Amino acid sequence: MSNVESIGVLERRLNASIPQQQLNGEIEVRLKRLGRTAKVHGFRPGKVPLNILRQQYGAQVHQDAIGDALQRSFVEAVNQHGLRVASRPDFEIKSIDPATEQIEFSATFEIYPEVVLGNIEAESVQRVTYSMTEADVDRTIATLLKQRAVFEVTDSAAKNTDQVTLDFNGTLDGEPFEGGQAKDFKLVLGLGRMLSDFEAGIIGMKAGETKSFDVNFPEEYHGKHVAGKRTVFTIMLHLVESPRLPELNAEFAKAMGIGDGDVEKLRAEIRKNIGLEIERRLKLRNKDSAMDVLINVVQMDVPKAMVEAEAQGLMQQTLDEMKQRGSSMPGMTLPLNLFTERAQRRVKLGLILIDLVKRHDLGATPAQIRTLLLDYAQSFDHPDEVVKWHYNNPERLREVENMVLEDNVVSWVMNTAKVVDKVAEFNELMGNVNA
Repeated sequence: MSNVESIGVLERRLNASIPQQQLNGEIEVRLKRLGRTAKVHGFRPGKVPLNILRQQYGAQVHQDAIGDALQRSFVEAVNQHGLRVASRPDFEIKSIDPATEQIEFSATFEIYPEVVLGNIEAESVQRVTYSMTEADVDRTIATLLKQRAVFEVTDSAAKNTDQVTLDFNGTLDGEPFEGGQAKDFKLVLGLGRMLSDFEAGIIGMKAGETKSFDVNFPEEYHGKHVAGKRTVFTIMLHLVESPRLPELNAEFAKAMGIGDGDVEKLRAEIRKNIGLEIERRLKLRNKDSAMDVLINVVQMDVPKAMVEAEAQGLMQQTLDEMKQRGSSMPGMTLPLNLFTERAQRRVKLGLILIDLVKRHDLGATPAQIRTLLLDYAQSFDHPDEVVKWHYNNPERLREVENMVLEDNVVSWVMNTAKVVDKVAEFNELMGNVNA
């Protein structure tokens, strides 16, 4: 017999027992099986007396047997009570007296929450759209030309897009402050690399000039010692260089990977790449909008153990990325609470998606998986090899399947909620904040 107590919203405690006779029988069977191969000094394998085996291996065999018995009893009990277990059970043996008929134990664990979907038909979901134009191709080519500009010395006053070389010295209340000094510092004006007050003070200066001006640091500035403060910077400008853009010609096309230098082929390649990137970014934006709607309409607690495991995974992923960039030290850790909120959202969305896929038959079909994989592979030099590699790798193919499931859920949300269309701006969509 067993019973289940509710000790929290999702926490449960199972109270059950294991027959002592059953456990003893299991121990005997395991000892006899062990005796076939056990090596004990003075005895041939398979000829070791049972009492000798019990003396040498009894404690370990007993521990293994009771561990397996607890797990089997737990599984049988939760199935009997119709519980969906979401965490590892924490076992506590209440009595292990060999003289008793039953070994009493309890198991504390969490269950999956019930997903109760709110009135999604009443929710509004933003769907971002965009249609590519030839002007977008022109803008992208212009950006590529700027990125390959050659800077040439000029006697003219510094202006946006110029590169300047300078010394600067910043003071706060008349005293130098940390990070406020540099020698032969190179800066391209207009990219927003430095504070706007700082760049504005340089505009109009010529090489050889020295100038002092105020720079106001914003309240949210990362350097707390100067955040929200007014400072004074003295600039000595050594050099002003203006950009000379390369021409859009065969030489430039070859530099961009077009073997025969055909500029129209370059435009076609850029057009294709822009189209793929626009599609990818629209998909991500609209997915986020759909997921926000689901988060809003489903109110539920999530298992703490799942959130902690997800947060641990996010922390490790961050540490791995920092290591790859060379910005972490051996043994470095990060506070787990930095990842808790994100982990809660991911776990909640995961539970919602599982429920929606099952409830509305949104599973991924083989045709959908292949279509998505073919689209993804187009961004590689050898698409067929990418597709083949995925089909030969079950784990990778499962990732594609999960992406299809998400796409199906997004489509369901867009077809169910009230859609509000918004035409995106090209630069905002593509992340060209300084364009």
